[in-house]
Amino acid sequence: MQKQSIPRKPNILLIMTDQMRGDCMGIAGHPNVKTPYLDHLASTGVLYTNAYTACPSCIPARCALHTGLKQENHGRVGYQDRVAWDYPVTMAGELSKNGYYTQCVGKMHVHPLRNLMGFHNIELHDGYLHAYRNGNVPYAENQKIADDYFYWLKTQLGIDRDVTDCGLECNSFTARPWMYEERLHPTNWVTDRSIDFLRRRDRSMPFFLMASYLRPHPPFDAPEAFFDLYRHRELTPPAIGDWADRERLQRLGRLTDADTGSVDPELMRQARIGYYACISHLDNQIGRLLDALKDDGRYQDTVILFTSDHGELLGDHYTFRKTRPYQGSIHIPLILSGVPGMERGSRCSRLAELRDILPTLTELAGGEIPESIDGMSLLHDNSREYLHGEHSGGDLGNQYIVTEHDKYCWFMESGREQYFRLDSDPQELHDAIGDPECRERIEYLRGILIKELAGREEGYTDGVRLIPGRPQRSCLSFLPPRS
Repeated sequence: MQKQSIPRKPNILLIMTDQMRGDCMGIAGHPNVKTPYLDHLASTGVLYTNAYTACPSCIPARCALHTGLKQENHGRVGYQDRVAWDYPVTMAGELSKNGYYTQCVGKMHVHPLRNLMGFHNIELHDGYLHAYRNGNVPYAENQKIADDYFYWLKTQLGIDRDVTDCGLECNSFTARPWMYEERLHPTNWVTDRSIDFLRRRDRSMPFFLMASYLRPHPPFDAPEAFFDLYRHRELTPPAIGDWADRERLQRLGRLTDADTGSVDPELMRQARIGYYACISHLDNQIGRLLDALKDDGRYQDTVILFTSDHGELLGDHYTFRKTRPYQGSIHIPLILSGVPGMERGSRCSRLAELRDILPTLTELAGGEIPESIDGMSLLHDNSREYLHGEHSGGDLGNQYIVTEHDKYCWFMESGREQYFRLDSDPQELHDAIGDPECRERIEYLRGILIKELAGREEGYTDGVRLIPGRPQRSCLSFLPPRS
């Protein structure tokens, strides 16, 4: 892909989702999920088939998006709430400096909650965050006050109403339809407020709008019409590899927020129905936003980028949620549409990561890409041989090296290794770590990981070998302590 010529500053719409798998679109070949509007968007732009998140949970993934940095440089290598965000270079800050009117609607998941991160304005909805709801949280940081959607919902339904009224937990496999009017759903709210931004913006400036949706992150609570799309269909079962840990499923599978999902196959079927319903509801609302952009007369001169912070394991290999190094967790959707000169309906197999979005949008805005960042603009033929990813967290804490063709995984607590040949086994059904014909390739990828971890404060390597059992950190020591 050659460098594109940008004749003038386009408007920029970044559509962000939470916990959406890279394979869960019709255009990505999913056998069940229906996403007509996202399929249309990809048909007018470029679909990046090897897009990943390097630290698959909400906070570190979004930090890569906002800063353009890899995880060892932004400091968040696991999930930790209430650690201050203070970065000199941010995505919205670069666009603001280059003459853009910048607005975010929806999820930020930064600290403090109302941190602007370079935006001119934010209408916030972070979803249910346990750390900002307990009794010792200061008044202005409590979600019921600081989160615009929660505050608005109470004006619509009464002071005692909450998103938890559906009886679903925010990390659970349980699912049921939304119990209130569809217009009150947080997915609709993000669309409503994004459309209202188009109405009231300063039309003398190009705009950057980040429409940041919570779904399909649990709770799986789409309106009933979207559940009906999947209730009576035969759904493709989860992928179960020859290495899957059924013992862990039996041990944890009655916990509603288990990292294995449910031991009950019917509950996992309901989870898939709810997850797919949330995606189709999201797709419907994205279509509504795109139609509003057309009515506003700005569709033709707007670049649209669609992505997610990480995926959802959804029962694959008896796993659920994210943080693990498997495709359901780390492979994300990425579509770029509306860039002059890009081939419509094309696919690009280069390794892309969330850190690449800041330099891409900065270049589209006519700005100079900051030298301090790690990301590479998608507007060039840049390519990387591999991507180093990780996520801390006890026995699930892991490091991985992924390429366009294969993946090596190492678990920091136990020292367990895995190897998958993604080109011939995209569902990771066979762990080839013990296959003799793969030994040389595994040694090569292990060496790359040793190089990436050399000098890290956790002591995961001495520069020659990987060292299991070292204490893990969610945030590296140069970040401020948790408040």
